[in-house]
Order: sequence, then C-alpha cells, then structure tokens
Amino acid sequence: MHPRRPPYRAAGKTAMIVPLLALFAAPASSQETLWQSYMKDGGKAYAAARYPEAEKLFKLSMSEAEKFGPTNSRLATSLNNLALLYEVQGKYDQAGPLYKRSLAISEKALGPEHPHVATSLNNLAALYVAQGKYAQSEPLLKRALAIMEEALGPEHPSVAQSLNALAALYEAQGKYARAEPLSKRSVAIREKALGPAHPSLAQSLNTLAALQEAQGKYDQAEPLYRRALAIWEKAHGSEHFYVATSLNNLAGLYLAQRKDDQAEPLYKRALAISEKALGRAHPRVATSLNNLASLYFARGKYERAEPLYKRSLAIHEKAVGPGHPDVATDLSNLAALYHVLGKYAQAEPLYKRALAIREKALGPQHPDVARGLEQYSALLKAAGRPDEAQALLKRAAALRKKRDKP
Repeated sequence: MHPRRPPYRAAGKTAMIVPLLALFAAPASSQETLWQSYMKDGGKAYAAARYPEAEKLFKLSMSEAEKFGPTNSRLATSLNNLALLYEVQGKYDQAGPLYKRSLAISEKALGPEHPHVATSLNNLAALYVAQGKYAQSEPLLKRALAIMEEALGPEHPSVAQSLNALAALYEAQGKYARAEPLSKRSVAIREKALGPAHPSLAQSLNTLAALQEAQGKYDQAEPLYRRALAIWEKAHGSEHFYVATSLNNLAGLYLAQRKDDQAEPLYKRALAISEKALGRAHPRVATSLNNLASLYFARGKYERAEPLYKRSLAIHEKAVGPGHPDVATDLSNLAALYHVLGKYAQAEPLYKRALAIREKALGPQHPDVARGLEQYSALLKAAGRPDEAQALLKRAAALRKKRDKP
C-alpha cells in the first residue's frame, strides 16, 4: 500500500524552538556604563532581527565586560546573549561554547543556586534540544527548574519558563503524560503573572497546543495556536520569525485534519517570513520548506514536493548535522515520496537511515521509531518482500505494546 501522506510533520512545531530570552544583568554599581549601552542597543537590534548589528554590539559589550575581570557577571551576560544570537540563526557550533563559558562564569560569580545560573542552564539545554541531544538536555532543565522554584517561588514567570522548556522536551520525546501537566502549569503561571497578551505566554500556549495536537485533540489545539499567533503578531509585528513559527504550527494542524486549502497560504506566508528574517539557509526555513512540500505531497503534486524536500534536507544536514531528528524527518518524507512513485530502490536507503537516526537520537521507545518501522514495512511489502515486511511490523507492534503498558 502506498502512503497517502508523508508520515512525518517537519520538526519545529512547538514553542521549544524559540530561544530563551537573554538576561541583561545589571552592573555592580548604578553608574551608566558603555557596556550597558552596547547591551541595550544589541538587545534592540536582536528583537528587530537585525542580526549583524546585534552581533557587532554584543561583541563590543564582551570587550567592555572583560575590563571588569574574567569572571564577572557582565561577561557571562554578554556571552549568553551572543550565544543566543547565534542559536537563533542556526549557528549551533558557535553558540555552544559561549553558553558553556557563560554558565561557568555565572556559577563562579553568583553561586550554583542563583537564578541567572538557571537561565544559563535553560539556554544551554534549549540548544541541546535544537541539536537533538535530548539526554543531555533533561538534567539541565530539571536543575534549572529546581533552582528557580527554590529562589523565586513556584508562581514566578521564570519558573513558568523552565516548566515550558521541560514540557517541550518531553513532547519532543513523545512523553505526553509527563509533558501536559508541566505545560498547563506554565500557561497558568504566565497568564496570571504577566497577563493574557504577554509574548512569553504565547510560547507556553504553543507548547500546550502541540501536545494536544500530538494526541489528536485538534479542537483543543486550534484555539491555543490561534491565540499564540495573535499575541505574537501584536507584540512583534507580522514579519517576525515568531509569527512564522505560529503560522507553521497552525498550518500543520490544518494539514493533519486534511484542510489543505486552509494550510497552504499559511505555509507560504511562513516560508516568506522565515527567508526574509533569517536567510535562505536557516533551519527554520528548512522546516517551512518541508511543511510546504508535505502539503504538495498530500495533494499529489509530487513534482513540486521533491525539490522542496531535497532543499530542506540539504539545509538541515549542514546546519544541525547528519544525525539530527530533523534530518530523519526530511529523509522519511522524501522516502515516502519515492515510495508513492514506485521508486522503491531510492526510498529504501532513506527509510533505513531515518530509522537509524531516530533510534540513536530519540531512543527505541519513541513513537517515531515505531512509525518508521511501519512505513519501511509498507515499502517492503509493496516491493514484494512480505517476510521482511512482517518482521518490521512485529517490531513496531512490540514497541507500541511496550509503550502502552502502565
């Protein structure tokens, strides 16, 4: 049986992909400094997506901060913000060392239980999630949450940030029962503390919506996605990449419900925003390409889907590395396209590579592994290899049975 739709939605459907906001630490005295000026102007440039300008200003702030000594909190803040700037541009290899150095300085300057340390932990963990390094992310997020709750109290907005980040990690791993209470608590805290129109609330709403969607609760997911989109459009304007994230999320929900006519204009708008704001080689652009390709696949417009899938794969392999789950998504969807075209020899190695990536990056119990086995099995059956196909189906059934056990 040929697949009627690509089995995987492109990654990036949760608010988890939105980098955590940088902290702008105050200097030891109240006196205005050149460092403060660079940080303030760099923050404005970052918020407006003027990334080259922001990079220049954050680097200048680092130079000023180093004059206060190698372990002062100003330097940690400058490093953190420059790392966040690189992360949002998909420059993960440049962001990682800066986050780690910032964390080390903060721990030494402020102590291991300071809220600023928790922020550094959250940001480094978010980078690991973006790279598909889920096992490395979880202990950092748990430690950050414990620090925030102890230092600030259970109802503080910073606690909500940590809750949302941990919920998003569990959503990415398919651990929905763990994720949902954390996500709901994050929404409740932010709404009460910050108000119903705060941009941070949109992040939590997106994560909760993604959880509802993943569980097939589409009627609950849609109003959450729509509310997040409205908040971000009002806060950042219609051309911000956060808006593109929300558009992709809402379009994906429509695609899952086979409301293709509603999904297409949202995907196209998200792609245009992402390319303009982030550049044509950014991972978020790849996400938009993959999503639009999936729409064309669903409509049987295979000749339009194939080049988009290939471009998405090339961007992801270069930006996040060949072992990332997003690469597996690209491979699986391109394989599904070849499957439906009867190009079994081209599809099989793609399915095999995608399955290997997911087993290594996500673990053998993840729902995407079972789904990948089922897709690969369908290909083998269509290719006239029923015994091999049945063996894969048995593996998938065993995985699903094991996951369903209480």
